[in-house]
Amino acid sequence: MKHSFVVVVIILCLFLISQIVGLLVTRAYIDFSASEKEGVLVWKSLPAVGGLSFERPEISSEAVPWYVLFGVFVGTFLVFLLVRFRQLWLWKLWFFLAMFLCMYISFFAFLNGNIAIMVAFVAAFLKVFRPSLILHNLTEMFVYGGLAAIFVPLMNLWSVSILLVLISVYDAYAVWKSQHMISLAKFQMKAKVFAGLLVPYELPKKVRVGVQKKIRTALLGGGDIAFPLLFSGVVMKSFGFWQSLIVSVTTSIALFLLLYLGQKNKFYPAMPFLATGCFVGYAVVFLMNL
Repeated sequence: MKHSFVVVVIILCLFLISQIVGLLVTRAYIDFSASEKEGVLVWKSLPAVGGLSFERPEISSEAVPWYVLFGVFVGTFLVFLLVRFRQLWLWKLWFFLAMFLCMYISFFAFLNGNIAIMVAFVAAFLKVFRPSLILHNLTEMFVYGGLAAIFVPLMNLWSVSILLVLISVYDAYAVWKSQHMISLAKFQMKAKVFAGLLVPYELPKKVRVGVQKKIRTALLGGGDIAFPLLFSGVVMKSFGFWQSLIVSVTTSIALFLLLYLGQKNKFYPAMPFLATGCFVGYAVVFLMNL
């Protein structure tokens, strides 16, 4: 087993909660009354900040996988540039803005606009500049729902499936071949700014993310949470909320198998396993609806 049983259970619980919260956020952006009148699924607009509206990209569903993959490549390249030139403050500023926007979109689904923006700002600020384990993992529950609210309306089952395959291939290459994903994760930990779940084997006296490097810590990258959520979100569009939960469950089982069968002190690309869990879940949903 890659981690202790208790740590594995905690990771699985946090992962599953993130998936469910993300689906609830995405569902909250569906305009059910307008959808009933139009006969097609109608999505609510994303919230604005200071009069500046955030719009979903106007691209076809077929282009979304390549759009996202290109964004991953560019983002990774920019992070390595920041590492190369030691511009840690730029990385933290970029990370803060991304966390703020994603959490604002998530909180806006359930809260008044002014309250949502204040909570998102404070949460993002503390997450980046005053990090703690509890706050870090708590905010991770809401970050990916914001991403799903942006991208799920743009995709269909075909495009999101292609995206999972492309990301899985890239993840396997980045971990097993080039290993730059491992270097990126280590940089984020060193910078005390990490996208994903952090579960230490023991709690330090000061419960801070920065202390994690001194004790063994289980990690699950943010992409490993976001991409399965995008898939289950698209399944929700086609079959409904409860059916999409089946995908979340099968993906959680796939994650458990990876953690159970994995060896200690070895890095594994999670996306090939999680993508398999997504496809198995879709197969179950599909068969149930025949």
